[in-house]
Amino acid sequence: MTRRSQDEPDQIPFEEQDVETKTLELDVEAAAECAEPVKDPNLEHEYSIPNAIKFSWLGTYFSLSLLLTLYNKLVLGMFHFPWLLTFIHTSFACIGTLTMMHMGHVKLSRLGRRENIALVAFSVLFTANIAASNLSLAMVSVPFYQTIRMLCPIFTIMIYRLWYGRTYSFMTYLSLVPLIFGAAMTTAGEMTFSDAGFLLTILGVILAALKTVVTNRFMTGSLALPPVEFLMRMSPLAALQALACAVASGEVTAFRDLVASGEVSIPSMTAALAGNGFLAFLLNISSFNTNKLAGALTMTVCGNLKQCLTVLLGIFIFNVSVDLLNGAGMAVTMVGAGIYSKAELDNKKRKQHAQYKPLDQNSR
Repeated sequence: MTRRSQDEPDQIPFEEQDVETKTLELDVEAAAECAEPVKDPNLEHEYSIPNAIKFSWLGTYFSLSLLLTLYNKLVLGMFHFPWLLTFIHTSFACIGTLTMMHMGHVKLSRLGRRENIALVAFSVLFTANIAASNLSLAMVSVPFYQTIRMLCPIFTIMIYRLWYGRTYSFMTYLSLVPLIFGAAMTTAGEMTFSDAGFLLTILGVILAALKTVVTNRFMTGSLALPPVEFLMRMSPLAALQALACAVASGEVTAFRDLVASGEVSIPSMTAALAGNGFLAFLLNISSFNTNKLAGALTMTVCGNLKQCLTVLLGIFIFNVSVDLLNGAGMAVTMVGAGIYSKAELDNKKRKQHAQYKPLDQNSR
């Protein structure tokens, strides 16, 4: 038997070499499958939310929004004071959120001077949006007003692109075409407007889009306020501003004259306004949560879809008559909503997949 030299290296059996090679290959494959998050500034908060939660809040918001729209139509038939109605809505939001805080459902964050100034500025934006809408309605026809309001998703995208550098997929852009034109067809009618009315209506659309985007950023950006806390901090400021506008516009004096005339039943009106305010409080809670979870663009798309469904419900509830153009517009809007939903689901899958990258083997 030949003795091996001590200087001769040990020879590893072929079977052990094969096992080590396979083990190394498995380690490399596992490392390739492991991933670490990539900081993508374009990966928005709504793409991290499970679809079941997102669609549940969207359904709740959509239902409450339709109900309040129809309720407002009934209430404003006897209560012709939009600023006072806004004051009632924001007051109920203030009372409701304060009650939730005292019940332990809300914990206040510690905000600095800069954050409080930002909240005051947002409340001014909230009031300015309502003011622009009310003033423009007095200068243009309702069909023209509703048609221009359909452009809100376009302005929302422009704000996101110019301000935050966010991009969307081609299918998302494409879906807005039937959404906007279909909604415009649904509300088509006599288009009358003045130059000032046209500019004010456009300003109102820009303010509405800006308000929706800023609301989302308050709850998903660096401040990341919980929706209920954000509503609680904003609603008292908005209520005071709405009341000031009601006084300045003469609504408070007109309301006193209406009560003194005895033309309305005070108990019935009080009950109707209380129910309206409570429903508005529920809608505000739903709206802020949905904005945070679904995103600002989806909120504006829902606004277009809501206009069409409001007309559809009006056919059965208020005997509203529609022609072929209006009916076709509803169908086109539904198709656009379907394309948008599919595009956003694809965007979510793609961006969640792009959020991860293989680990660098040299760093292991």
